[in-house]
Amino acid sequence: CVLCGRTDDCPEKYGEKRTYVEYNLTVHYYCLLMSSGIWQRGEEDEGVDGFLITDIRKEVNRAAKLKCNICKKKGASIGCVAPKCKRSYHFPCGIQKECIFQFMEDFRSYCWEHKPVQKFPDKESRGTSQCTICLDLVEQLPMYTVLKSPCCKNAWFHRECLQYQALSAGIFFFRCTVCNNKDKFQKEMLRMGIHIPEKDASWELEENAYQDLLQCYQHCDVESCLCKNGRDYNEPDSKWEIKRCQCCGSRGTHLACSSMKSWEQNWECMECRSIFAKSGNYSKQKKRSLATSGKKDGTTCLLEEPSAKCPRQSPGSQRNFLLQSPKIMCQNNLSHCSHLELPASDRVTMSLSPLMSNRNGSLRKKLLRKQQREISNLLKELKLQVNTKTTRLNINAENIWNSALKGFRQRNFSPTNTIEIKFINCKNRSKTHTSAASKRHFFRLLMLHLQNSSLFEGSSGKNLSLDFQAVKENLYFEAGKMIAVSLVHGGPSPRFFSKTLFDCLVYGPENVKPALEDVADVDVAKTIKMIKYANSLSSLQSAIHNCYEFLAAAGCLRPVTALCDKNMLVNDILIHHVIKRIISPLESFRQGLKTLGVLEKMQMHPEAFASLLCHEPKRLSAETIFNLFTIHSSSDVNKVEGADFWTGYLQDVESGESVVTLEDILLFVTGSFSIPPIGFDPKPTIKFLHIRYPVGNRLLNCLELPITKTYEQFKNKMEFTIRNTLRVERE
Repeated sequence: CVLCGRTDDCPEKYGEKRTYVEYNLTVHYYCLLMSSGIWQRGEEDEGVDGFLITDIRKEVNRAAKLKCNICKKKGASIGCVAPKCKRSYHFPCGIQKECIFQFMEDFRSYCWEHKPVQKFPDKESRGTSQCTICLDLVEQLPMYTVLKSPCCKNAWFHRECLQYQALSAGIFFFRCTVCNNKDKFQKEMLRMGIHIPEKDASWELEENAYQDLLQCYQHCDVESCLCKNGRDYNEPDSKWEIKRCQCCGSRGTHLACSSMKSWEQNWECMECRSIFAKSGNYSKQKKRSLATSGKKDGTTCLLEEPSAKCPRQSPGSQRNFLLQSPKIMCQNNLSHCSHLELPASDRVTMSLSPLMSNRNGSLRKKLLRKQQREISNLLKELKLQVNTKTTRLNINAENIWNSALKGFRQRNFSPTNTIEIKFINCKNRSKTHTSAASKRHFFRLLMLHLQNSSLFEGSSGKNLSLDFQAVKENLYFEAGKMIAVSLVHGGPSPRFFSKTLFDCLVYGPENVKPALEDVADVDVAKTIKMIKYANSLSSLQSAIHNCYEFLAAAGCLRPVTALCDKNMLVNDILIHHVIKRIISPLESFRQGLKTLGVLEKMQMHPEAFASLLCHEPKRLSAETIFNLFTIHSSSDVNKVEGADFWTGYLQDVESGESVVTLEDILLFVTGSFSIPPIGFDPKPTIKFLHIRYPVGNRLLNCLELPITKTYEQFKNKMEFTIRNTLRVERE
């Protein structure tokens, strides 16, 4: 190396050793980084990672005049940055003498006398503990070779172990091995001379490292497979999509082959069913005809089992709503729709659909529509607070949380201002998204991030977690505020709250009784189960003895004299873990939800908001999309002429006979995958025009459809345009 004079090739200690034959130059990367008289004046691809060759030679000449204070040889290119300290040394000599090199900011170096040290409280006990990386013993002493975690009280590491870990994990995955803290941990390790390279983790860079995990079972195992393309054929979002066994995952079936109405239905293979049957935990669902609730006379009913030629229609995909819709003037019978090129089986379904109406299903739909109207009206009332003054948020979609947090915390941000979103580092999006579509897309990404963030815990219905760093940074308040702003400004709702979390927000934590399902921590849940399912007083006392420290820390110790005392003890643990433990985050979250009066409305209308915040949204149906749009037409175009094709196309899409989905259609017109709780503004409309291809006007939420002679032409134009438009946007 031209700077240190050594031939050692040890990337972990001195960085990569690089040789440039054309310049007759060899240099250690760390020697170059830490040299005091050289700076990166070039681009990354110039010289040696931005260090120009002429600058390197000047630095070699400068260092040739300086003697190393450690080995006493010339060529000491690194100097201590402490005021009045004139020590110089080579990089390898500095490592040997336990100097500190900070691989950040100005790449400062400190000699053995002036180097930063970690401070430990005098009262802190000394002894030995395990290094949580190599699991060997490490002395709890302020030494160069030993480092303490800044975020965990009893986490100690060997410096060498930490350096190897940092080089392997890179800046994105290097964090405390005990608590997973990243920011505080990395800051302290950089200060203490650990080099954290700006690269992805080594295990992420290995080609096809996770190839085996990406393979999933794709084979239909039912006795008689109905698919003409074979048992291995799988077509997503259609009746020929393969559903795997929910228990073992090693058997599969086409949806149609097992008479399944939708992907959401559970399915178990015969092996798993037999196991459940032997254990007494499996009760087979009775098959019901589609018309059982409405069949009170001798009317022939449709059987549950479909034929291969007649795909089974779910209640949501029947065409009977076409006959009842006020938007289409089909006044007589099906003759108005006779020119649609539909399968004969579909026409049979249409003719029998009035006989198959399900009263209970109809009532549920009416109730759901009523709740949706109520929610929309409530949110529109809150939106009256929003004025025309605009606040622009510059959002990086790849770093949605930090850019959103920065925008919400900027001085001129007000939730009562109209929000305008501009995506940065995303050229295509600025072209394809209108102001309203960008805003909806931003809130959708933000709600998705919140759902998977460390602020919440649980699988589907989530509760607040306890993240001390988030409490310190007031992130729970910001999360509540973001959800409130999303609801009022036309974004989606979170739809991942547990019933317990919702009740705590609406009725107060003192009035809520949590359940075992609310405990996300596996160890805590195991402890509760040990106590809950103890079948004798001795086993109960033994379970309490085994988790004595946990119960004492939770303040749940109580005298147990009878087996029935376990119920009160379990209740105490649940209240502590699910509610009392997170009381501070919960209060901050509630304060955030008070933004724009959202929490007050939730408390006044709990049932309506519970359906909005706690339940997963159902997949879009053809009926929902149909009722969403108002059909307009010019004076020279017959309204019904194109409406028949439009309704038939929606049904084909829903039944899987199209390459696009209903979500694709909604995205093409509005820029949104789902219908926001507050509704669209302006309301979506359809125009039938003499144009070649359909047009989605996202500024007006208007779908312009072409007038065609046949249904096939209409369908081909729709699929070609929507599929290619969305493909270009994704690219």
